[in-house]
Amino acid sequence: MTPSRSSPPTRSAQDASPALRPLSTFASSAGCACKIPQFDLSAILSKLPAASDPNLLVGHAESDDAAVYRIPGGHAVVQTIDFFTPVVDDPRLFGRIAATNALSDVYAMRGRPVLALAVAAFPMKVLPAEMLQEILRGGAEKVVEAGAVVGGGHSIDHDIPLYGLSVTGVVEESRITRNKGARPGDALVLTKPLGIGVIATAAKNDQDRLKAMPEAIRLMATLNRDACDAMLEVGAHAATDVTGFGLLGHLRNVCAASGVSARIAFKDVPVLEAARTYVREGIAPGGTHANWRFLNDWVTYGPSVGKEEQLLLCDAQTSGGLLIALSAADAPRLVAALERRGTPCAAIVGDIVEGPPRIEVG
Repeated sequence: MTPSRSSPPTRSAQDASPALRPLSTFASSAGCACKIPQFDLSAILSKLPAASDPNLLVGHAESDDAAVYRIPGGHAVVQTIDFFTPVVDDPRLFGRIAATNALSDVYAMRGRPVLALAVAAFPMKVLPAEMLQEILRGGAEKVVEAGAVVGGGHSIDHDIPLYGLSVTGVVEESRITRNKGARPGDALVLTKPLGIGVIATAAKNDQDRLKAMPEAIRLMATLNRDACDAMLEVGAHAATDVTGFGLLGHLRNVCAASGVSARIAFKDVPVLEAARTYVREGIAPGGTHANWRFLNDWVTYGPSVGKEEQLLLCDAQTSGGLLIALSAADAPRLVAALERRGTPCAAIVGDIVEGPPRIEVG
């Protein structure tokens, strides 16, 4: 890590205050729920100049998961950066989850991660240096699991802990999967259940009476590599990873980029059971509510889809699964390939239809 200033003397956990603040208490929103709301970000990015380099195959104008740059030999570099506030109190788990989330952007493009740089902010005067070390260790473990390497990074001393990765991947140019490319008649396949944001918020507020957080942690720390491999085997027209903007927010980007409409059948969407219970009790991240407000201009809900179901579809996921659009004829093959690899779920949740960029949920 490259220090931003002279490093303070290393302190052990024993030298620190015995009443250390839990990591998750340092920010009002945790994980991908701390993202800038989609409507604000879209307005900001729309005023930036478009890149003119013809080798930049995917840039910020597409609202895609990563940037893609053409290199000689029929290949391309996939580049992404993702970091956020602690979603758990265990520093090593926080590192693993944040790294898994950052790597997902490369997998969504059907890329192979090769190099990562760590990005960290940490309150050195408040928490022991060993805690930062464990965050970095957890992240590095996930990078190694992905078959890549951590080559360094950058750090600052800051009052709110932040951690993530800049990830470089490689992909054959002919195999790049973007959020642009969904076609009418495509099926939509989801590879992780929804509800992680709701459960993380319940745990943060000491309201996880159903003890659902361990399962949420397992999902957040599961790489989307197997889902990527299934796409490489079967094919896909478009894909995105489902994170802070929720299922409908990321699907909205697919529809806008592809010039199509989509339909979602809520009954077919896998949702963590505890999240269904908690959202009925009024528990949901602020980012989930922000997503819901923004998407009201893009989504039509059927009469059987109540506010609780709507919030689950808009739930701000941390390190969620992939949402894949491919020919309906090939969808059963993809589901079988996902199941064979043991992905958390393999569910056909809707389809792509002709029409302006909108989503209907029934």
